[in-house]
Amino acid sequence: MNPSSIPQLSASLPGILRRNAAPAPGIVHLGLGNFHRAHQAVYTDAAVTAAGGDWGIIGVSSRSSAVPDAMHTQDMLYTVVEISPEGSRFSVPRVHSDAFTAANNPDRVLQVIGDAATRIVSLTVTENGYHYTPATGSLNLQDPAIRHDLENAGTPRTPIGQIVRGLQHRASTHAQPVTILSCDNLADNGHHTERLIREFASQLSPAEATETLAFIDTCTSFPSSMVDRIVPATTEHYRNLVSDKAGYTDRIPVPAEPFTMWIVEDNFIAGRPAWEAGGAVFSNDVAGYEQLKVRLLNGTHSLIAYLGALSGAVTIPDSVAHTHIELAARSVLRNEYLPSVSVPAGVDIDAYEEQLFSRWRNTALGHRTSQVGSDGSVKLRQRVPLPALQMLETGQMPHLLALTTAAYLTCIAPLNGFDPGPQAAAMEDPARALLSTLAAQSHSGPDLAERVLAEHHLLGEELAGQTGFIKRTGELIDTLHTHGPIAAIADAGTPSHPYAATRSTP
Repeated sequence: MNPSSIPQLSASLPGILRRNAAPAPGIVHLGLGNFHRAHQAVYTDAAVTAAGGDWGIIGVSSRSSAVPDAMHTQDMLYTVVEISPEGSRFSVPRVHSDAFTAANNPDRVLQVIGDAATRIVSLTVTENGYHYTPATGSLNLQDPAIRHDLENAGTPRTPIGQIVRGLQHRASTHAQPVTILSCDNLADNGHHTERLIREFASQLSPAEATETLAFIDTCTSFPSSMVDRIVPATTEHYRNLVSDKAGYTDRIPVPAEPFTMWIVEDNFIAGRPAWEAGGAVFSNDVAGYEQLKVRLLNGTHSLIAYLGALSGAVTIPDSVAHTHIELAARSVLRNEYLPSVSVPAGVDIDAYEEQLFSRWRNTALGHRTSQVGSDGSVKLRQRVPLPALQMLETGQMPHLLALTTAAYLTCIAPLNGFDPGPQAAAMEDPARALLSTLAAQSHSGPDLAERVLAEHHLLGEELAGQTGFIKRTGELIDTLHTHGPIAAIADAGTPSHPYAATRSTP
């Protein structure tokens, strides 16, 4: 087919839409990235298809106009491309009623959050988007962006500032209730978000603070949730795949694995869509599922990404294909993460582990090690400290958690003269500049580990006092630099049989 003859995705294309129109808006979503469009939007589309309701989504991009502009040229549509070795499946959610960029329309962010029709404000802004201090969990009041939002009521730049200023608008006009729903990888994300919002509100003038906090007390709810789906970045490959297989052009298709999970606390003060129609699970044990995700999945995923990058693996499937990396991943999952997890009732941990490795082996998806390894300074703080401290308190050394930390530092801040490779170089991290400075000042792995973990508290204050863990991390940095990942994995004491770790019990 001549490329010029291929139609653009639009609502007029026959046979691709389940509904004639998008629902009227009821949700404002901050963070119009790939994950939201392949996860919450898909569940909402299923909910509206099954049960109706005014649950259209107004998507708000933070700074980039690329996705909103493309959505407007495509009747607010895009393609979700489910990728597996068996083939690809295409679907087109029709649930976004509008999309815009916050940086270009800061006043409109407040208007849509403050609109009486808005009953849920949801977020996928990554851990960095919450502007909190990892050491305390509190809002970083010294952050220039937070200071700006406290001093400029009409043009907030951060999600926390945008929500509070929008709540102020609601409180002063119609005082209709609204749910704030975090869908980011934060421990106890509902309460975490509520605490940050209250801390911001408490910094307003006394009169504003009193009114806003009173509104929060009576007219908001903050359910916790756990989200899980691997969603890589959009590339030209996926645009070409849609064009070749679906027969239309789409500027912003979203690749995703077939697996998807959403565990939600059913605490919605102003109602919610029938998300269970799309497979969402409403549970009082979100924390248990969250521990499975953040530690067993995300924590193990980080080790796979860093060891893979240092081994030259471009993708996660490439990394897992290295037997020594799979051995390390299975061992850290079973022997170091799992003992810290309260497994939810009904979860078969053996089946869960095998499902994880099946997902990580999805060669068709091609999730890049550089993407998974990005933002480790924020992510590892959510994943490593608690299980490491639990082992240390019982007299055990968490060798593979130390290796995770060592591999991260080797990727992001290698010692002078060491090249960790292009995948490590492509990783983005807000702490890279600081860590690189510390690495340049360090003469050995233990020296670097001491500076980063003990002096700068990269993984928190409690681990900063664990001299044995810091020393072990430093030793493994030296092993990685001198002998490479295979030697470091052996140094960390990984079992020799691929399934040795899975035979033990929690």
